[in-house]
Amino acid sequence: MHTNSGTTALRIRPRVWLGLSVFVAYLAVFYAIWIVNGIDYARVGESEETLLRWYVAPLAGGLVVLLIVISIFGWWRPALRETRRLPKGAAVVPAIMAAVAILNLVFGEFSRVTMTMWILLIIGSILVGFNEEVVARGQLFVALRSRFGEVGVWFFSTTLFSLLHLPNFFFGIGSLAFLQVVIQFGLGSVYYLAFRSTGSLVPAMLLHGLWDFSVFSSSLPYAGLVAPFLGIAGVVVAVVLLGKERRRNSTSEPDPLKQVSP
Repeated sequence: MHTNSGTTALRIRPRVWLGLSVFVAYLAVFYAIWIVNGIDYARVGESEETLLRWYVAPLAGGLVVLLIVISIFGWWRPALRETRRLPKGAAVVPAIMAAVAILNLVFGEFSRVTMTMWILLIIGSILVGFNEEVVARGQLFVALRSRFGEVGVWFFSTTLFSLLHLPNFFFGIGSLAFLQVVIQFGLGSVYYLAFRSTGSLVPAMLLHGLWDFSVFSSSLPYAGLVAPFLGIAGVVVAVVLLGKERRRNSTSEPDPLKQVSP
């Protein structure tokens, strides 16, 4: 079992099943609001009404779940902060992703976006960045590290993050949801790199929110065409750096035989 240092000070001791319970509870509330409001995922950014009912409302409901449950657990500090950082070079792919999102905002088409829509897009993007990073990375890291090493933490948290998009199959995009799941695994790896290279979940939240803001606001989301390549880069960099970290940690562990006095 892999133990996470400092977890003894938490109100409730981390367990994998607890992290999964938070994940499921969040999705249950989110998708329940979508179903009640008659979601059509392909039309989320269409108007003020669709943004309010299908973007802001479900995220606001999910936020309430996270604030209550993670506060009860007492997991906020380890969920938002990272002490075992990857090299600063790991931030290169997240930086490129941020640049692509900004370029999408510069060259996108926004003639249909009203002032109210801009406000709703900003609110929703802040919420999606906070919510999904906390539920699929921050608090899941705390839970998964109670049992798995960092490769497992990256793989399982990123897989769950990608799978939370799978129900979109039933909400308006059909089989494209499977492609979205694959792409989101890659983008989730980029958010993972943003978290672990900076030591804070905030940059990953901001990047996630910026990306969704640029995609949902523009009628011509060029960023979507670049997403698969960013995802591939994110996975490759994560695998390489985690492999190096794993080897470094294994060689740095003291050999008990060498500590025995002659």
